[in-house]
Amino acid sequence: MSVDLATLAVRRKLSLDELNGRSVAIDAYNVLYQFLTIIRGPDGTPLSDANGNVTSHLSGLFYRTIELIDNGITPIYVFDGIPSKLKQKTIEARMGRRNEALEAWAQAKKEGNLEDARKYAQQSTRINKYIVESSRHLLELMGVQYVNAPGEGEAQASRMCRDGIVYAAASQDYDTLLFGSPLVVRNLTISGRRKLPSKNIFINIEPEIVSLEETLKNLGITQRKLIWIGILLGTDFNDGIKGVGPKTAIKIVNGASSLSDVEAYIKDKYKVEFSSDVNEVEDLFLNPEVSESDIGSAVRGFRGIMNKASLLDFMCKEHGFSEDRIGKFVDKLDAKNSSRGQHRLF
Repeated sequence: MSVDLATLAVRRKLSLDELNGRSVAIDAYNVLYQFLTIIRGPDGTPLSDANGNVTSHLSGLFYRTIELIDNGITPIYVFDGIPSKLKQKTIEARMGRRNEALEAWAQAKKEGNLEDARKYAQQSTRINKYIVESSRHLLELMGVQYVNAPGEGEAQASRMCRDGIVYAAASQDYDTLLFGSPLVVRNLTISGRRKLPSKNIFINIEPEIVSLEETLKNLGITQRKLIWIGILLGTDFNDGIKGVGPKTAIKIVNGASSLSDVEAYIKDKYKVEFSSDVNEVEDLFLNPEVSESDIGSAVRGFRGIMNKASLLDFMCKEHGFSEDRIGKFVDKLDAKNSSRGQHRLF
């Protein structure tokens, strides 16, 4: 589970106009989960083509990417590579929860309980090889750049932001801050009116931007101590300490001069120890595995190298999308590219 820094991070609402003319590195797996979770039928069944291939992610990726480009934003999608061994426990736990949700989904559908069925279906969302490969292929046909990270996609996106290759990293996960991204954009691909799970309540989700510098200044801490707070609360790479919330975590790190001090305090105060080697977790955030030497040459942004005929065939003939609707958006993408030429990178 990603670290919860919602109450600590300094964030503000963001208008897409502010991103006009800028490049954003988007955590690809993060947005694919969003599309696969949200774009489903009343009983939770994902959008699929005539051959039974899931297409929810293709629909979301296609339309949302064009919307971003239409707003003058250059999206650069960053795909995860090989996960850290520290993440194995989290991955196994997620798989267990998804398998349980899959069984609950089947039972809810059998009972005709559509609300529960959709809820459990969303919880069972997973990304497989087909999802990743078809997403990359779609981006290639659209002429949209993507990067294959050697490790965590959030780390790669954060490094790209720190190096000035992109203006911001886009992800729902606050782990992106722990990886050192100066600016993090949230809700970039899911803005709009959303229904709260299991409640007949709708809320408006709007894009927001989080500043690492302002967050650290507001908390009066360093980047390293923010990582310690993340470790105390729990990240994708370690379990947090039960009973320690954000306010308590701040007090603990402010009274510590090293991570060893934090460990000693937890052992003395809570009579427990961290379940993982927290020094390895800290090092993962400070020195993640990322591509460095070839980022500049590999990331070219959106240059409009779109294969229009193949894109139409892929979406319409292979996956059954409406030719009229897809055609209109492909024409919009083509016109947008022609009107602006090669996009600058920040």
